[in-house]
Amino acid sequence: MNRSRRTALSTGAAALTLALGALVLAEPAYAGEQPGNAQGSNTEQSGGGDDSGIYAAAQITYSGSVAKNGSTGNVTSADVNWTPPPCWYAPYLGAKDFKKKMSKDIESQMSAPGMGGHAGAALSELQRHYEDEYGWTDTPGYKDYNIENDGKGMFWAAVENPNEPDILKRSSCNDLPFWVDNGEAPPPQYEEAITPEILAALAYQHMELPDTEVTLAPEAITKVNLPTWAWLDKAVFDEVQATAAINVPGFNLQATTTAKPIALKLEPGTPDAETYPASGECAINADGSIGEPYAKGKADQTPPCGLKYLRSSGDGTFNLQATITWEIAWTGSGGTGGDLPNGTFGATQDVTVQEIQAVNR
Repeated sequence: MNRSRRTALSTGAAALTLALGALVLAEPAYAGEQPGNAQGSNTEQSGGGDDSGIYAAAQITYSGSVAKNGSTGNVTSADVNWTPPPCWYAPYLGAKDFKKKMSKDIESQMSAPGMGGHAGAALSELQRHYEDEYGWTDTPGYKDYNIENDGKGMFWAAVENPNEPDILKRSSCNDLPFWVDNGEAPPPQYEEAITPEILAALAYQHMELPDTEVTLAPEAITKVNLPTWAWLDKAVFDEVQATAAINVPGFNLQATTTAKPIALKLEPGTPDAETYPASGECAINADGSIGEPYAKGKADQTPPCGLKYLRSSGDGTFNLQATITWEIAWTGSGGTGGDLPNGTFGATQDVTVQEIQAVNR
């Protein structure tokens, strides 16, 4: 989108927002929250705000390993510069429903006491844009809200990501609702229009990973200078998938994000410790497991994954941090796909370290 057009639209939208608060531009199709469901079952991200189904078209459905109760998942991007999309454009309403919603809001606000000045003028411009084919700056307008094409497409509108903490980023998709014919892609100037890649990023954001509690030997209580073995079995630790989809008449997209564990990092919780290997990073084995289980007869061996404490924890414990690095990729509609930044998720375990007692006779 060229700068002059975007600036003009942003200015008009800002004037409307200040004056009205309840018009479509200031009342975007929120992504909403998800009902709580067990991991592996379908969860639904609602499109909206009232009982009329007015925002139903902006609905995104999640399935697979996703967070409960509408919260984001526990995966953290290893790339500090990567963030999920703060907003996007998605199918909103058909022409008749859009006219019903928009004209009602405009009429209500234009009749409000004290409406005038820039806000009143902006309202008039907006009304002409959708009623009289009067273009908003260099944007083509619509005759009678494009009623003649009802059922052949939808108006698209901004959707805010409710999990984006920065309100400026969340509200940065501020273009006027625009029309897209069924089966057609949105005009290229709408760079934030929903795509499989955006859905993949949202699935990433809501993905829930299994707890990272490693098996230790000795378990929970170990001795000073005694190697402690650590491992994760493939049977309880495998790849995780989450899917995000949007399905409306004439427009269906989906993307599945897959996370595979590739490494385990151990942080003993004290500088007075050594890790195996020295980096503390345990690679994944060929069979998908991490580390090696301790077995009788291995007491004198160095564990391929583990640690050794060099002093006692006294009356307390050390907080062992075990963090898994996940390799994340996605596939989506139309043969799309690619890589996303690696993700991490960790947990702490309390470890008691005791001095080895010697008895002198």
